[in-house]
Amino acid sequence: MSTAPLIEVIDLTIQLNTAVGMLEAVRGVNFSVADGKTLGVVGESGCGKSITMLAIMGLLPPDVVISGSIKLRGVELVGMSQRQLAGLRGKRMAMIFQDPMTSLNPVMTVCEQIIEAISIHDRQASQNAKRVRALDLLQLVAIPYPERRLKQYPHELSGGMRQRVMIAIAMANDPELLIADEPTTALDVTVQAQIIELLQRLQRERKMGLMLISHDLGVVAGIADEVAIMYAGRVCEKGPVETVFDRPHHPYTFGLLESLPKIDRTEDQLVAIPGSLPTLSMRPSGCRFHPRCNFAQAICAEADPALETVQDPLTPGVVAACHFAETALYTDQGAGS
Repeated sequence: MSTAPLIEVIDLTIQLNTAVGMLEAVRGVNFSVADGKTLGVVGESGCGKSITMLAIMGLLPPDVVISGSIKLRGVELVGMSQRQLAGLRGKRMAMIFQDPMTSLNPVMTVCEQIIEAISIHDRQASQNAKRVRALDLLQLVAIPYPERRLKQYPHELSGGMRQRVMIAIAMANDPELLIADEPTTALDVTVQAQIIELLQRLQRERKMGLMLISHDLGVVAGIADEVAIMYAGRVCEKGPVETVFDRPHHPYTFGLLESLPKIDRTEDQLVAIPGSLPTLSMRPSGCRFHPRCNFAQAICAEADPALETVQDPLTPGVVAACHFAETALYTDQGAGS
């Protein structure tokens, strides 16, 4: 049996071909996910979370330049042909996209769409066997009245049901790795909790690896084993989720945690990270976060810090890309409290 991680990303760089030339969307991203474990990926919109996941799935356009390494059970995916990748997508790795209404085909019934996903990897099964499998999948994701739902179209379902259908399609071929891109977006709090609970149950039962992209730090804290914080195309901090959230070593992580509402704070005490995420064509020199950082010093504008292990006995397994990660200037000001 292979001892290689389920998925391993090493020094991943993604460049986009734009009207102003090649621009770097992601640089030097490293992480791995083991069987039955969950990696949460957190960061502002535009930080590179989704494009990294699309690179893993092999779903980026051909003019996008990808370098580095993406290995599934030790097998290199970078440079693999689309035909080879198509044999892995859905079967070995699957993705739940952010908006099920735009991901589902509006002119196909739920049954037809699930059967289509099954048929790509199982052409020998009879149509009746595939329909039975589709019904089983809807029952697996706890959709009420599954027989009726099979005959319905996406517009006839609620947002929560559409998301469950997307999960059923992703689970159609028992993937080893499931990538969930903001799976609770636009859902009310009760349905969000149901979807997260469903993903946890499926992961437990199938022993899948799970990668969860989310803006919700509470969701990530409750479900993930490790967390990777991304900013402007780079991982700026990574480690065990409880350790990172309790004692952050990067000022961006600290800022995200401080921006959360707390019971003992009034509305005028809410803290926001100043400024906004830099565009691809306007990336700052040195540390990419320094223009927004309250702790920045002269070296931050000059040298880009490497992602290195933090020498702090209280935070084993944490890596951070900050010149002052080990001084914990921001940690001592109460993040995670």
